[in-house]
Order: sequence, then C-alpha cells, then structure tokens
Amino acid sequence: MNTPTQKIDSIGPVGETGDTQPEKSQAQLDYDEGRGYVERGEAALAAVALYNALRGFEEENNREGIANAANQLGHACLLREEFDKALIHYRKAWGICEELGDHVSLLSVAKSLAEAHKGLGEYRQALDLCLDLLDSYQKNNDPKNSVDMLERMAEIYVAANEKLRAADAYKTAASIHANFGHTAMAESLREKAGELLESTED
Repeated sequence: MNTPTQKIDSIGPVGETGDTQPEKSQAQLDYDEGRGYVERGEAALAAVALYNALRGFEEENNREGIANAANQLGHACLLREEFDKALIHYRKAWGICEELGDHVSLLSVAKSLAEAHKGLGEYRQALDLCLDLLDSYQKNNDPKNSVDMLERMAEIYVAANEKLRAADAYKTAASIHANFGHTAMAESLREKAGELLESTED
C-alpha cells in the first residue's frame, strides 16, 4: 500500500475541512505571498516575505507555520544558489517535522536537503539521503518516486564523476519503467546509461 503524500507546504493534519475558513493571520498572508514568489522564481521577494512569515509564526508559536516558512526559505536560497543557507533552513524544517512525527513531510525535506548538499559538492551526504529515500519508496511499493530518486542519484554520481555508478542507476530506473511497459522512457534511460559507459572508455 502506498504511503499517502502531502506537499511540504501543508505540514500538519491532513484532510481537515470546514464550512468556514478562519481569517488568516499576517504571518499566513506573508507566507502565502512568499510561497507564490518562490513558485515564480522570484527569490529576493520570496526571502523578504518568508522572513516576515517566519517571525510572525514564531510569535504565534505556530510550529507547523515555522516549518513551512523555513522550508520555503530553503527553496528561495536554492534559487539563489545559496546552498549553505538553504541547508540551515531545511534542517530547521526537518527538526520540526521530526518533532511532529510528520513522516511524509520528512521525505520531502530530505529531497531538498539532498539538493542543497549536491549544490555544495557534498555528494556523499546527498547520496546517503537519496539512498534512505529510495529504501523508503521501495518499502512502500512506490515505483514512481523510486525511479525519480534513481535519476536524481544518477545526476549526483555524474557530478561526482562516478560515471559507472550513474550508469547503473539509470539502468535500474530503466528496468522499473520496462516492468510497467513504459518502453520509451526505459529506452531513453538506457541510452543515457550507454552514453556514460562510452565516455568512460575514452
């Protein structure tokens, strides 16, 4: 059975609905604005709004809000390639998700942490996170996210100049696609693996 997934911007209880929407706090309004800027790639504007949101959520002692704002600040830092700052924000979000026992959001934050480590050239740390994620996806019989993670790992291996391991990751991802009849996707990944193998022979 697949684990239910939720977007990291919705840390907290899943599926709560009501007829009346409570009025949003200033912190929530700032957060919504900042998240919109992140989605549009406007990192500088996002950072201003999200810092305001983070301060507001801290004043409210809103743990989910703090985690959400920290996570989005991490995204804004990734956009600016400020990978060390991104790690700080993602670790803050991680800590709160752990405290709240929010396993689904932890998976999402782990992906972001891996991206930040990759950006810093810390390939071992990035790959360790990816391997943990891959293990979790495979245990939950989640082929879509398993393939996505294998492709991410291949990219990290390429960045680390470990072409043989990158080729293996692409071939494994291709075999999963082939099992589900995704012939074109499988062939595309096999081609990537083949190109990497050829480049190691030069």
